[in-house]
Amino acid sequence: MAYTSLRDAVRDLEKNGMLLRIREEVDPGLEMAEIHRQVYDRQGPAILYERVKGSPFQAVSNLYGTFRQTEFLFRHTLDRVKRVIELKQDPANLLKRPGRYLSAPVTALSALPMRQVLPAPVTYGTTTIDQLPQVKSWPMDGGAFVTLPQVYTEDPDMPGVMHSNLGMYRIQLSGNDYVPNEEVGMHYQLHRGIGVHHTKYNNRQEPFRCSIFVGGLPSHAFSAIMPLPEGLSELTFAGMLANRRFRYTRRDGYLLSADADFVITGEILKGVKKPEGPFGDHLGYYSLAHDFPVMRVHKVYHRKDPLWHFTVVGRPPAEDSSFGWLIHELVAPLTPQEFPGLKELHAVDAAGVHPLLLAIGHERYMPFRERRPEEILTIANRVLGTGQTSLAKFLIIAASDDDPNLDTHDIAHFLDHVLRRVDWENDLHFQTRTTIDTLDYSGSGWNQGSKLVIACRGDMRRTLKAELPENFSLPAGFSNPQFCQPGILAIQAPAFQAEQPARAGVEVLCRHLETFDLQHIPLILLVDDSAFTAATLNNYLWVGFTRANPSHDVHGVGAFTEHKHWGCRGPLLIDARKKPHHAPELEVDPAVQKRVEQLMSNYKF
Repeated sequence: MAYTSLRDAVRDLEKNGMLLRIREEVDPGLEMAEIHRQVYDRQGPAILYERVKGSPFQAVSNLYGTFRQTEFLFRHTLDRVKRVIELKQDPANLLKRPGRYLSAPVTALSALPMRQVLPAPVTYGTTTIDQLPQVKSWPMDGGAFVTLPQVYTEDPDMPGVMHSNLGMYRIQLSGNDYVPNEEVGMHYQLHRGIGVHHTKYNNRQEPFRCSIFVGGLPSHAFSAIMPLPEGLSELTFAGMLANRRFRYTRRDGYLLSADADFVITGEILKGVKKPEGPFGDHLGYYSLAHDFPVMRVHKVYHRKDPLWHFTVVGRPPAEDSSFGWLIHELVAPLTPQEFPGLKELHAVDAAGVHPLLLAIGHERYMPFRERRPEEILTIANRVLGTGQTSLAKFLIIAASDDDPNLDTHDIAHFLDHVLRRVDWENDLHFQTRTTIDTLDYSGSGWNQGSKLVIACRGDMRRTLKAELPENFSLPAGFSNPQFCQPGILAIQAPAFQAEQPARAGVEVLCRHLETFDLQHIPLILLVDDSAFTAATLNNYLWVGFTRANPSHDVHGVGAFTEHKHWGCRGPLLIDARKKPHHAPELEVDPAVQKRVEQLMSNYKF
């Protein structure tokens, strides 16, 4: 079975009890996003908004709201795509297990894009930007955004679909200084394929044409964010996962996805930038307004009876967490090929993905001598030097031979394993004044910050406890110690006002803590609200790793520097307080929240 359109997929979800229809007219300004959040938080179904205020078009969200629902959408193709990826990793699998892999080459070849579909459904009609659902998710957002765009560009040196780039780069439809209906903003970050194309077009006379697809088959949005093996195009992958070749046509020099619900075409202007944002992002904070490229709109196409496909991002978990889950399901076999010696890699969703990576690597360098981190340090350097993983801020890597059953997705156990073994005098490895994620404002500047690798291997050196030493006390201003889990303590600290006074306060705390036996508490988080931080695993992962810049905010009891190596003899302290330069935390509008709660009380799901 293959879906022929997004509405076809929505009908299938409804037939199987996975769709909620909102029949009242709803406002795309904050209200639709709040409906989405409340349904998602209850692990509810996909949502069809039948009447969108200010727009003639219906909208749909939460399509991938649960892992079960995401798997359902791709139930007919997921296993076949896995086989293609496994064969890509090791072609010898075809000879080893021909029964499993015999259909894989056919699957890949039959998914090649199909050109010049006539008539193309998406050319049914045209509209204007202001007629699209103007979805604004958070109160401080700079305007309405496309949150599931598929942005298509071609390489001027190798034009055509097979060398194109399809990526998910957010699009601002309104607000700021954009000319209504004529301009939209385009936000893309480090290590994005569109940047390579942009650079090439800047050195050429021809216009930089771009097409933004919205909707289409459920596989199309996912293919725009999928990290694919070298040589496998996003359009081919979309065809494989859909069991329907990616169909396209061309109009006025632009490529259109024939099965998309909407396509916005235009020209990315050379040498023109305008402020884009703010935007409530997936770290749980706003990404602030910065200058980004501008696209001059040519036309906005739509199919008959289209659906505006959107999501709402914010502090994880959120709907886009299903993308991370599905990526892991598909590319786990490729990890050893991409990173030799690496067994597992987990970008922790609850910590905002890039702020925290957990990894397990093999140790094979010196099996005849003292067990200490060696090969896993080489692996860590490879991880931090490759593509999207190079944006990681904290990378914690453990050796597989210490526990063959260790699992990076069992986060509490993984941290327990590491904290029982880590040697803070030797196992901390910093990179200072380097690049971090564009959306991460914990660093010393935009895209500027530091990294910390914690690499541990060896026998257990301590037990972990969730109890304070007898007669434990804290200096003035520090209070309410709370255990996040055995070995991890959150301490409420004074509000962070400025760098020097804050650092002096931490030094006072570290000297004070030297008077206690804290062997069983190797990690301490300094936070604004220790009760909130310690309440859940997700809370302390989010607070601890999104609000810290390793070079500035990692301290230690009994700290020392020896030949430029920093370590500590007592507990490690991470200053995870909010800092004045941080972006604001995402908060909902209470009035909208209450209004939506009343509306949703009429619906059962």
